[in-house]
Amino acid sequence: MIISIKSFSKGLVTLLVSTAVGTSAIAEGSSAVIGQITTIVANEHNILSTVGPERLALLSRTSTKLPDTTKESASSRNITTKAQLNALPRASGGSEWRCLTEALYFEARGESLKGQFAVAEVILNRRDSKRFPSSVCSVIGQGSQSGKKYACQFSYKCDGRAEVFSEGGAYIQVGKVARLMLDGKARSLTKGAMFYHTGAVSPKWSRKFTRTAKVGSHYFYRS
Repeated sequence: MIISIKSFSKGLVTLLVSTAVGTSAIAEGSSAVIGQITTIVANEHNILSTVGPERLALLSRTSTKLPDTTKESASSRNITTKAQLNALPRASGGSEWRCLTEALYFEARGESLKGQFAVAEVILNRRDSKRFPSSVCSVIGQGSQSGKKYACQFSYKCDGRAEVFSEGGAYIQVGKVARLMLDGKARSLTKGAMFYHTGAVSPKWSRKFTRTAKVGSHYFYRS
């Protein structure tokens, strides 16, 4: 007996059954043949019930390929507006994502979206430089173990206050920014900057370094 799958429709299978000696046995209602067909159909139905709709579409030749998630990811990295960011699902991640999200929340949640991306650039530029620690968490926590008020590279780590995320919407937004940056969004805003300060202060080091950009209330520099 040769059995072939002809088509799929809502999880059901239509079988063509033929035998080497013709179809007369089926036509005559042979109980043995009918029993075999019933068992085969039941088995095929059970197997196909575990197959996802996308794979089922492929098998039935109604679709030639699965969704291209690579293109979707590349498109996500081109996010430039708040509306585009809001359309993304809520972000999540491991320790590096949590550290970057925390830093963006306390350092830049009041900035524009562009300003938040710019601050994230500095943190990631430091992580990739041999002059700074090699992880996001270590870059952000640099100097905080000294116990000195002004030793921290990021001031919120030495202000003596607990890190409490009281603005839920802002946390969700910077979390998405952090996810995009860690996933490879281009760092084109600050031209390789590894330092920044707000316009409210004028640190001595800023007169020695090269200013590369001003984004929102922050000035960016590279040495």
